[in-house]
Amino acid sequence: MILLDAPFLNLQALLDGLMVGAIFAFVAYGMALVWGVMNIINIVQGEFVILGGYITFAFFKMGFSPFVGIPFSFLFLFCLGFLIYRTIIFRVVDKDMFISILATFGISIVIQQIMNIAFGSQVETANSGLGTSFLFDGNITLSHIKIFSFIVCLLGAASVIYFMKTSKLGRAIRATAQNARAARILGVDTEKVYCYTYSINAGICGLAGSLVAMTYTLHPYIGLPYTVRSFMIVIVAGLGNFPAVLLSGLGLGTIEEFSAYTLGQEYRIGFVFLLLVLILVYRSRVLAKKREYLK
Repeated sequence: MILLDAPFLNLQALLDGLMVGAIFAFVAYGMALVWGVMNIINIVQGEFVILGGYITFAFFKMGFSPFVGIPFSFLFLFCLGFLIYRTIIFRVVDKDMFISILATFGISIVIQQIMNIAFGSQVETANSGLGTSFLFDGNITLSHIKIFSFIVCLLGAASVIYFMKTSKLGRAIRATAQNARAARILGVDTEKVYCYTYSINAGICGLAGSLVAMTYTLHPYIGLPYTVRSFMIVIVAGLGNFPAVLLSGLGLGTIEEFSAYTLGQEYRIGFVFLLLVLILVYRSRVLAKKREYLK
């Protein structure tokens, strides 16, 4: 009823949903990349995001502008992704997917504890200082940092697509995703491709985490919802369909904002997990019907 009694809240929820959905989509880009190329569901995705946010928050606490931390978050997570791949992930690339889930889940627990020890368990945020605009006689508020995050995510997604289509490494990644064995026969170093794919994904998460630190809040144990959102977006959009990932992310952000307005903010995360269950049930039924048709 609140949306009916206050029509401007519908526009507010739509704008907020689109802006937060862009961040969800950007993080999902990385998960789609790793899943499509390496056949790994990266459970540590959300922890990469939060860790990137804490890197930016650390610069903010030292007296720097949080915007200074954005490139450092990307570089730090890129290097961390490289290190994690070289020590752990390369051992599970060709294994069963369940093994990779367990491995990345273990990494996520370790990173959670490290963040808890280093930054504490309190909720933190990095104040961007950009201010807020008010529209329609103050009925609509637009946070400038949300607008900035939206633009950065769109540019980042476009950069990923451009990189995949034009660069030598991008073409090697696409070839490996289509057929790793054929790519190896043609001289592609698939081990190098896997390593840089995982590192790029971690860097994307670090960049998105910087935006989260300035736009929303940080907590050592809040990474799982970002992993779940990324998983949902990829499931809906499909692997390798980057435009659909963007649309799915924007749609998820919008639906989530409307649910927060109607059900209450305390049910926001619960709604996300419920939506995941519904999507998985729907997908399983669709696959079952396809199998029956093939028989």
